[in-house]
Amino acid sequence: MTKQVNIHEAKTHLSRLVEQAAKGEPFIIAKAGKPMVKVVPFEPAAKPASRLGFLKGQFKVPDDFDTMFQEEIIRMFEGEEDA
Repeated sequence: MTKQVNIHEAKTHLSRLVEQAAKGEPFIIAKAGKPMVKVVPFEPAAKPASRLGFLKGQFKVPDDFDTMFQEEIIRMFEGEEDA
């Protein structure tokens, strides 16, 4: 059965109770004997599957990608833009 503590006891012994919950011993905090919340160990969410390469084959990068429009860019920066 899950341990139940009142709010005053939970405030007084919070560090100890949290340590116990983290080790797999959940507890319930009650107010006037009525259960209010359950404290359980934190479980990190699973990492989503990697999406690296999900667009592979969907488009082609031109071979001259790193030099595309090089002359036009140089002219623009040097102020010799086509009129």
